[in-house]
Amino acid sequence: MAESAVKAVVGNVSNLAVQETSFLCGVTNEVGFLKDELKRLKCYLKSGDAKWRSGDERVATWVSQIRDATYESENVLEVADYMEKRNRLKRGFMGAISRYARLPSDLITLHKVGAEVQRIRRKISEIFDSANRLNIDLDTSVLDKGHVEDVFPREYGLMHQNFKDDAVIFGFEDEYKEIVDKLVDKENNTLSAISIVAMGGAGKTTLVRKVYTSSRVERHFDTIAWVTVSQKFKGIDLLRDIMKQIMGARDDFQMHEYEVGKEIHDYLSKKRFLVVLDDVWETDTWEQINKTVKAFPDVANGSRVLLTTRKQDVANHIQMPTHVHPLKKLDEKKSWELFSSKALPSYNRFLVCDVDEFEELGKKLARKCNGLPLALAVFGGYLSKNLNKDTWCDILLSWPSTKDGQMMRNILARSYNDLPDHYLRSCFLYVAAFPEDYEISMSDLIELWIAECFIPHTPKHKLEETARKYITELAQRSLVQVVDTSRAHGWIERIRIHDILRDWCIEEAREDGFLDMIDKTACHMGASSSDSMISYRASFQNLSDQVLQPATPNLRTLVGFELSSISLPKLRFLRVLHMANSDLKNLSLAIGGCIHLRCLRLTRCENVALPSSIGKLLYLQIIDLRKTKLDSMIPNTLWDIPTLRHVYLTTAFSSPRSVQQKDLQTLWLTCASVGTKYCYHDLVTFLEKMRQLTTLFLVMRPMHVEMLNIFAYMPHLVDIHLANFGVLNKFPESNHFPQRLRHLYLEADVIELDPMPILEKLPCLVVLELSGYEGRIMSCSAQGFPHLQELKLDRFSIKEWRMEEGTMPKLSHLKLWLCKKMRKLPEGLLHLPSLKNLKLISKPLISGDDTTLKELERRGCEVER
Repeated sequence: MAESAVKAVVGNVSNLAVQETSFLCGVTNEVGFLKDELKRLKCYLKSGDAKWRSGDERVATWVSQIRDATYESENVLEVADYMEKRNRLKRGFMGAISRYARLPSDLITLHKVGAEVQRIRRKISEIFDSANRLNIDLDTSVLDKGHVEDVFPREYGLMHQNFKDDAVIFGFEDEYKEIVDKLVDKENNTLSAISIVAMGGAGKTTLVRKVYTSSRVERHFDTIAWVTVSQKFKGIDLLRDIMKQIMGARDDFQMHEYEVGKEIHDYLSKKRFLVVLDDVWETDTWEQINKTVKAFPDVANGSRVLLTTRKQDVANHIQMPTHVHPLKKLDEKKSWELFSSKALPSYNRFLVCDVDEFEELGKKLARKCNGLPLALAVFGGYLSKNLNKDTWCDILLSWPSTKDGQMMRNILARSYNDLPDHYLRSCFLYVAAFPEDYEISMSDLIELWIAECFIPHTPKHKLEETARKYITELAQRSLVQVVDTSRAHGWIERIRIHDILRDWCIEEAREDGFLDMIDKTACHMGASSSDSMISYRASFQNLSDQVLQPATPNLRTLVGFELSSISLPKLRFLRVLHMANSDLKNLSLAIGGCIHLRCLRLTRCENVALPSSIGKLLYLQIIDLRKTKLDSMIPNTLWDIPTLRHVYLTTAFSSPRSVQQKDLQTLWLTCASVGTKYCYHDLVTFLEKMRQLTTLFLVMRPMHVEMLNIFAYMPHLVDIHLANFGVLNKFPESNHFPQRLRHLYLEADVIELDPMPILEKLPCLVVLELSGYEGRIMSCSAQGFPHLQELKLDRFSIKEWRMEEGTMPKLSHLKLWLCKKMRKLPEGLLHLPSLKNLKLISKPLISGDDTTLKELERRGCEVER
């Protein structure tokens, strides 16, 4: 990982465009020499990494020195680059006055830059001398490479067809049915528990997640909640999490444990509930949760607790009638079924000439995994990338005799080291910064990876495209679990990582100085295990009432989850600040001078005020304030930042009348009210300048119908979400919509005209969500919606839905919500060849005897009512 920790930074330094100007002429030559020396350093890293892995501590110190030097180089070069960017932005007479006024302080800064560059060059010279003493070889293969070649095969066009929902289970079909039956058993009305016990990696959580999301369970219980307990926990934290899930988002950190427990008790007294306690380690967990008040009442209505644990005594200890279900390992047949689906997936089999020989070897290798699903999946994923018979034979012959735990570690290390490049290894370790069992949004993660410079420039792909290939590679190797895929785009939308893999990543990241994890509710405390490899990234979780103290004041990345009354230190070299569900203090002071900041993400946070100087953060790519309570308006200087690409804002927004930024890709705005007509005009004028947008999410009241006209200025839009129209009495012609549009959401109090004749002509539309149509008849023509896969209709007053045969040939999911005047389903649904799922919500006039409904069920369409 030493190679991984340095190369991305060296590449970024090499790409810094510090131009030779009259202002910078004194340091430009020094900067050029420094860049050349940093490029040379990359040539030694591969050899140094190998020697470090062999246990040479001297090399570990040497690698740490390289990393420190490259980070220091990036910092000082960006100061010079920043001064140049700032001066270029200020034009005209006022710009000249501004530059003149700053000249004395800039000259002082420039002198410091020159001195710092010379110091770093001396440091690098000493590093080269050390390389010679340590016999570290030069790797000439990395010289003169301006970009990274695409390491992934063309077959990635088939890559998503093999991904299934993470809740798909292998070999546990009988257990799944048995557990669901016990949960919904109407003969047993007492509060009771089911404890599933097995070792780590045996599939407990996967099985329970499948049970938890089953339609039978969701229909049977009034409310459900899932909490991950882990080895160290606080009862109050678990209770707060449960209260959020069953009663809605509430971040009242002032409530005491008794108060939270009492509210849960009172609420659940009127409900049939299911609570899942995942990954319980201690026998007294139930007592800890209920020590101040009995939070989960027994009101004789069939409520249940579902628990997973690795310990038999924990499974038996819960204080209520309990069914203990030991989860067996997979038998040989089921092991091979899972293993082969990963090692020889359908999209890969055509690459193999002698499949029978591979299957014979594969069955022997599968037996080495001892029936553990996680081991089978990860090992199979690794072998799918090494379809070489000799390689499989060598692995089989050299397989070490180890216990299950060590076997899993060996498989993980093998798969990790086999990742195609150091960029992908960095991306994988980065996932460990998120909490256990956390569902990670891939759009958020990709933006973080890009801000961290983990995604290389390739000649044929955008950064986002390469990042999605990285995600797919990790998923194909079963190093991450796919939670959800986007029907609109076909790519992976959310992932999680198994706790065993996450623990391994945390250990590896600490050992390599890549990331520190500080979590008071888990077994992750303290700093890096190697004093010579202090981490420049830190993830803080579940802390309260303290000042965050990272291992180094030069921290580059600060990630935080569930932080209460936390004060942030001043971190002048910070590049990524990602906080969620947290109460922050002095944020404005902490980030005011962070000129290097690339990503500012504060979601569901409180006490947030942005500094008025935010417009000076000239490297900022992402600002994300979704569901965050702001103490002030968004400064309009934000829109002067030339590097902004993704903006997510909630309330406290006013439209700037002039804007430098015109290259946004994502704009996500929710406004309680747009204010006066004049303000609305400013907003429209502002939006018309955003011609590179691919995603527009806009919710405000009132939303004027004229807003639909802005599409003419946004040809690249792929996702549109517009809500809170009043009366929508007209639509643009279909050719005025972006022709690449794949996902459209429109919500209005009243849609007067049938929208289908216009929208059905959009050639790329895959997902359509409409709300508020009040016409009596809706019509879809034979050639309409050629690529539509998902249709959601909400508050439609239609009595008749006319569907010509041939319409919507690819529609697989249909959801009708509050279509209360529809007396029967249209017979045209029977002509949809791909329809697999129909959801009917609040549909009083459609009976279970509807002939179309019955025929759809007979044909195998899943109907949810």
